[in-house]
Amino acid sequence: MTATSIQSEIDEIVDEFDFLGDWEERYRYLIDMGKALPGLPDDDRTDIHKVKGCVSQVWLITETDGDRLVFRADSDAHIVRGLAALLLRIYSGRTRDEILSVDAREVLKRIGLAEHLSPQRSNGLASMITRIRNSASA
Repeated sequence: MTATSIQSEIDEIVDEFDFLGDWEERYRYLIDMGKALPGLPDDDRTDIHKVKGCVSQVWLITETDGDRLVFRADSDAHIVRGLAALLLRIYSGRTRDEILSVDAREVLKRIGLAEHLSPQRSNGLASMITRIRNSASA
């Protein structure tokens, strides 16, 4: 993947959300994205993988594949699991530089999602993004 492919993925996400009508459809789509996310085995649902700052339980695992970071995630809440799936589409399988070149908060603004999240979900989302970006910075 190249830097243009991360932008292509973002453009595709924006197009998908633009195609959907109201926010009820967009939330359903987000939930469906979460349902498609492979779950994590119980062995990976540990405190070390838990994302702090989320009201829901969220686990995020970072692995390396050569020069790329691969993320796996799960949550016990449908919408949060969908948000995790969205972040994985943007960030997983990317180089550290690619990850640091994109702030998912800007993507969420482009699709209008940022203004439709509760403060708790927004905080949890920010915690997931921070964790991913910190992994890329490490």
